[in-house]
Amino acid sequence: QVKLVESGGGLVQAGGSLRLSCAASGRTFSSYAMGWFRQAPGKEREFVAAISWSGGITKGYADSVKGRFTISRDNAKNTVYLQMNSLKPGDTAVYYCAAALQRYSGDGGYDYWGQGTQVTVSS
Repeated sequence: QVKLVESGGGLVQAGGSLRLSCAASGRTFSSYAMGWFRQAPGKEREFVAAISWSGGITKGYADSVKGRFTISRDNAKNTVYLQMNSLKPGDTAVYYCAAALQRYSGDGGYDYWGQGTQVTVSS
């Protein structure tokens, strides 16, 4: 069992940056693949980014965020990050982190989810 808590959301102007954090409980954080998803009002939840377990060598991104968002992890702090640059109004959503007890989970197959953090990008 792992508990995930997101933070770092807020209101930012278009073109700005935010860094989301997701803190995980437990002593085996490095054994989990991690992912970020988002859900805008009236839309289905969608994949944003993913990172493999341990050293996080494998990373994947949705086409809509490639080149603007970067996922990373710090196993010593049990935390995964999502650095978001060049934000657009279309990035407005609740952002969720997720964990899967496997090497890499990509855009699906996650076992644990956080409660989400709101990101609002104004034009």
